[in-house]
Amino acid sequence: MAVDELDTRILRLLLEQPRTSVREYARVLGVARGTLQARLDRLERDGVITGTTPSLSPASLGHPVLAFVHIEVTQGHLDDVGDALAAVPEIIEAFSITGGGDLLTRVVARDNGHLEDVIQALISLPGVVRTRTEVALRERVPQRVLPLVESIGRSARS
Repeated sequence: MAVDELDTRILRLLLEQPRTSVREYARVLGVARGTLQARLDRLERDGVITGTTPSLSPASLGHPVLAFVHIEVTQGHLDDVGDALAAVPEIIEAFSITGGGDLLTRVVARDNGHLEDVIQALISLPGVVRTRTEVALRERVPQRVLPLVESIGRSARS
């Protein structure tokens, strides 16, 4: 989907001021409220804006341990294991991958013992051959999209 300069300005405001009203966004951007709403609707319809939920901190919810668990799956069982992962609340993301393993999951836990329990539960799932776990020590770059939006905005102006 093509994103123009106004779209990037809208996305930047949404990321920087997520609790502001549409009317205020329109005022700040210097566009009509209807124009802004049409743009927001298109960005949602095209899948650029995927939600308006708050960002929650697993650590603040009592799960400060973050690990990346690579899962190797028996041939032909990728979908079954993927479905089973959705039932594990400590798995906050899961991806099919290339390279070492078939799935990469982001797992949170209360402590290392809890992480071990989660990993043991994963190993016991039908179709899981083995896992490899890497524990995150410190977040160096928080999840972000704004630099990408700004880069796309610069390209749209060129």
